[in-house]
Amino acid sequence: MIKKSLVLITACCILFMYISKSSADAVNWEESAKISTIFRNSGMNGTFVLYDVAAQKYIGHDKKRAGSRFVPASTFKIPHSLIGLSVGAVKSVDDTIPYKGDSNPFIKAWAKDMGLREAISLSNVPIYKELAKRIGLKRMQEGIDRLDYGNKQIGATVDTFWLTGPLKISAIEQTLFLARLAQGTLPFPQENQRSVREITLLERGTNWELHGKTGWENAPSKGIGWWVGWVKKNSRIYAFAINIDIQKESDANKRIEIGKACLKSLEIL
Repeated sequence: MIKKSLVLITACCILFMYISKSSADAVNWEESAKISTIFRNSGMNGTFVLYDVAAQKYIGHDKKRAGSRFVPASTFKIPHSLIGLSVGAVKSVDDTIPYKGDSNPFIKAWAKDMGLREAISLSNVPIYKELAKRIGLKRMQEGIDRLDYGNKQIGATVDTFWLTGPLKISAIEQTLFLARLAQGTLPFPQENQRSVREITLLERGTNWELHGKTGWENAPSKGIGWWVGWVKKNSRIYAFAINIDIQKESDANKRIEIGKACLKSLEIL
């Protein structure tokens, strides 16, 4: 009986792996020689993904890595803000959250009370940890399940799961989530989605907007560095995600540098 059970479990695992691989292989992907050249010239190891929503097509560099999951780090502040607003943990993005972190934090500007508008621009970890505690494990898990975000695993500690795991997400999954947020099609109140789009806006031109958020696992040490977001250009949405292996602190700046170079090479910016 035990032997049959083990055989069944093994078969199920193999089937799951096959389905997952088939789903990844089914992605409409174009490997870009221009983007691969940008990565090669930068000397950085990583991936870039652009999801053209209207064309339902992906273009980028290193499809295998683009489908591999990593800890989201501070890119999780985007869905985190949405969940916090939706459950009423904060009344608005300007509702002040008290600072309860270290008196001498990694970034000195963190050490004060602030709302999500300022906290997301400073990537204020202690403020978002306090927001997570207000949300609580149960409501956080419900929110992540509704978003179908990455592997949807948050473990038992509500204020660290996006920094050290077990939550993980791939670059491709990031773009799918962001595309839905950009279009306002997530299963959350429209007002909340508009607020999160507002606080992620980085730059704006005549016919385009750039939204984004960085992330750095294990900062300021070696880890995975992210920059994710979307460009709205002439009413079209282009969601993007880049992650790189950060070996030294100066590598962190290359997340946005390489990301913007990729967007420009594709004539999105």
